[in-house]
Amino acid sequence: MKLAILGAGAWGSALAIAFARHHQVTLWARDAEQIRRMDAERVNQRYLPGCPFPEPLTLSSDLAAATRDAELALIVTPMAGLRPTLKSLMALDAPPPPILWACKGFEAGSSLLPHQVAEEELPADHLYGALSGPSFAREVAQGLPAAAAIASDHAEFAASVARELHSPLLRLYANGDLVGVEVGGAVKNVMAIATGVADGLDFGLNARAALITRGLAEITRLAMALGASPQTMMGLSGMGDLILTCTGALSRNRQVGLKLAEGKPLQQVLDELGHVAEGVATAREVLTMAERLQVDMPITAAVCGLLYQGHDPQKVVDGLLRRSPKSESGVELE
Repeated sequence: MKLAILGAGAWGSALAIAFARHHQVTLWARDAEQIRRMDAERVNQRYLPGCPFPEPLTLSSDLAAATRDAELALIVTPMAGLRPTLKSLMALDAPPPPILWACKGFEAGSSLLPHQVAEEELPADHLYGALSGPSFAREVAQGLPAAAAIASDHAEFAASVARELHSPLLRLYANGDLVGVEVGGAVKNVMAIATGVADGLDFGLNARAALITRGLAEITRLAMALGASPQTMMGLSGMGDLILTCTGALSRNRQVGLKLAEGKPLQQVLDELGHVAEGVATAREVLTMAERLQVDMPITAAVCGLLYQGHDPQKVVDGLLRRSPKSESGVELE
């Protein structure tokens, strides 16, 4: 399969490395100097050091050349880059190929999910979907086993892409619940910030398990309010991605929580991180959406208080622990 991977951060580079083992891949980035340097060094030294590019992988800063004759374009930018990249694709002389995105989040300002952004930028009949699941870039680039979902409202498209790109080391499963997959992939980053705070404050493994479990309940409530299936939350893009992001040492969002627990201001945390942590921007959009839909999301609200209102990390976690308990069905306990 001929693929154009648009976005040369850690995840875009990792997917390019993984897919180039079996397919004809071009990795594109807007920055010509970045592409020149990576092509000369055959590694993304800034975002994915120590993971060399396979010889067949092509690099380009020319979007038209990168997507020419491509059978699939995979957009692997931060959420903020999705709309501009779609606009750039639509501005080309030739119509773009079918599109997948690996962006996770809600668009800042609009609270739109990725597929809603795509609906505004692409023709009505264009084939598109999402790639999402529990997968750290470095491990995928190293050829360690991983699994993810290919989600689309077009069932045949999702099944076809999953079948074409599936490999023993990157197992891909078709999923027809695009909303559920996107919500799971977005909100788990918010929960990972909360879990990082609790871990940083040494609240223990029991507290971590409780936060992850109640976080999954929050994600499921929001997903169902948006029309998703609760079954999706039990799969790769729900529970799977949540567990990985909340517990894995490579999780950027968990690192944000750990650093906030040290008392560092948010901007210093982000500067030290050096990568985009999608949960920071997503938290505010998720809370906006939850309030509009009247969905109870106390962990998300606590994270927003920590990020944007200067709340003390210890008091944030204490506040969550002091909430009145509810049964699993949501009924108040006596």
